[in-house]
Amino acid sequence: MSSREDVLALLRNGEAFLSGQDLSRRLGLSRAAVWKAVDALRREGYEIEARTGLGYRLLAAPDALTEPEIRSFLGKTHIVGRELRCFAELDSTSTYLKAQADAPDGTVAVADSQTAGRGRMDRSFQSPRGQGIYLSVLLRPPLPPDRLPPATALAGVAVCAAVERVCGLRPGLKWPNDPVLNGKKLCGILTELSLEAESGRVQSLVLGIGINVGQGPEDFSPEVREMATSLFQVLGRPVSRPRLAAALLEELDRAYAALLAGDLSAYRAAYRRRCVNLGKTVQLIPFGGGARETAQAVDVDEEFSLVVRGADGRERTVRSGEVSVRGLWGYTE
Repeated sequence: MSSREDVLALLRNGEAFLSGQDLSRRLGLSRAAVWKAVDALRREGYEIEARTGLGYRLLAAPDALTEPEIRSFLGKTHIVGRELRCFAELDSTSTYLKAQADAPDGTVAVADSQTAGRGRMDRSFQSPRGQGIYLSVLLRPPLPPDRLPPATALAGVAVCAAVERVCGLRPGLKWPNDPVLNGKKLCGILTELSLEAESGRVQSLVLGIGINVGQGPEDFSPEVREMATSLFQVLGRPVSRPRLAAALLEELDRAYAALLAGDLSAYRAAYRRRCVNLGKTVQLIPFGGGARETAQAVDVDEEFSLVVRGADGRERTVRSGEVSVRGLWGYTE
């Protein structure tokens, strides 16, 4: 760690003042180096009180998606987040990770903003600075490709669980993978799979997740404003982004362990409980064009595909790569 990170770690560990002499002795730094570290932390947004004869005390930390801030809330994870790379800005966290050929399983990239965030069907995902959590996880599961379709649904359950833990809210899931609150989209999830051409072996699975945290209605473009929301809009108060990011990494680590073990029963049950479409009439919108169809959403099957009942009373299964699902009157309803 750098001297700045060392000083921050000690200041974070208690509410009492720590003298410059004590910091210097415990870290093996000069008094000048301690002062420079404190000054650097203040410039990054940390509120540090200094009193003559007492020393330094940390009053408040910034709402920053930096490694020290995220790790201050992060418990032990087995794979996800062991390597954490944080950036002020990237074009896309997923694009970055896909280019990291040697990055280990579970590597996470986090950005404070994205200039080219992406959603499904190459739609853009708005990623304004300081307003959301934009992260991607690089996974290298030793599994055949046919075991991986549930990964997107598991990520949706993980997002909902993290939001519930940190905020006390209970998001739903609009099939196949959109966490929603009050009928509006809270989060976007994009899963990208890379296979070895000759063998078909899985090279990587990249989960890209963007959560709307601090946006007001004015922060969304007109075309998405009516269907998008944020935690701030629902709660009416700020939410700690590093705390929520840490909770999300912990939930993703649990979900990845379940995927590797092939034990998804708890996640299927959680997904069904949260799926806002079940029991409702939905529109099926084929990708690539074609007529829309109205059907009743009746269940989510073992592969997290949607079971629907058509006007003729027959049931069939639709998959996320085939259709988009919308409510009759809005995004979910």
